[in-house]
Amino acid sequence: MSSTSFPPPSGKCWYWYRLAKRAKQVYLLRKMYEPLDEVYDRDLSYIKVINAGRSFFVHNVNGHLQSRVVYFLMNIHLLPRAIYLTRHGESEYNRAGRIGGDSPLSDNGSKYATALLEFFKKEHVDDLRIWSSQKVRTAQTAKELASLAAHIEYWKALDEIDAGVCEGLTYEDIQQRYPRQAQDRARDKYHFRFPSGESYEDVVARLEPVIMELERQTNVLLVSHQAVLRCILAYFDERPLDLLPFINMPLHTLIKLTPIAYGCETTYYQFITDENSENKGHWVRIGSQLPPSESDID
Repeated sequence: MSSTSFPPPSGKCWYWYRLAKRAKQVYLLRKMYEPLDEVYDRDLSYIKVINAGRSFFVHNVNGHLQSRVVYFLMNIHLLPRAIYLTRHGESEYNRAGRIGGDSPLSDNGSKYATALLEFFKKEHVDDLRIWSSQKVRTAQTAKELASLAAHIEYWKALDEIDAGVCEGLTYEDIQQRYPRQAQDRARDKYHFRFPSGESYEDVVARLEPVIMELERQTNVLLVSHQAVLRCILAYFDERPLDLLPFINMPLHTLIKLTPIAYGCETTYYQFITDENSENKGHWVRIGSQLPPSESDID
């Protein structure tokens, strides 16, 4: 009850007082509660969720939108879990300042994958499932963690936003070759679609089955790309769509999402892979939110 109704307060006495008060409220509501009746309320559309998803009663549901609501409610659960989000390690295209493509990890990116393995060894995550995009750089990052994973899956839906004719170009190249498109993108980054490519709006649509599957899973690590992870983080953190393309999603950073009542607890871990640093291979907790970012895809 305490994990689904309100976050536990700091003081132990206050916690038990609130818990008892909540139990009394439930008792009083149960005395007054009148369930919907499938005969008397036969013209209404409704869904009964019984015992937090143990069973469902679906009545008079019609149309696509109502069916999607039913599908969503049948996939969510209240069990404790964590969702981890990370971009792949630094790729050769990242080093060259080029977007998209399918380049392998750089030496620095491989070191991040190794550091990520050490993190999860210390985290002791039970039954960790890893979902990776089908790009080389994410597959290489995920493969490093294979010894700890209960299962690894490769999702086409987790591939980076398709930059179309701009794949493999630098931002300077795009400004020179496609100045009008660069201006359109600056005006409306969420709806702008790359020529022969995708928009953020398109990525959100293709991620729907991924998010639905995430809702029904336990502990999952997603190894994906900047634009894709922005969309997923915006969903769990309830960020507005106009701010979605500016969510800061730096390389060599791990985000831990812990679903709680009415939201998620978000924790960022920054990994140190600089060859010249004495803390190379270590990580630091850097808070619950990062400032907005202008960078787009990797």
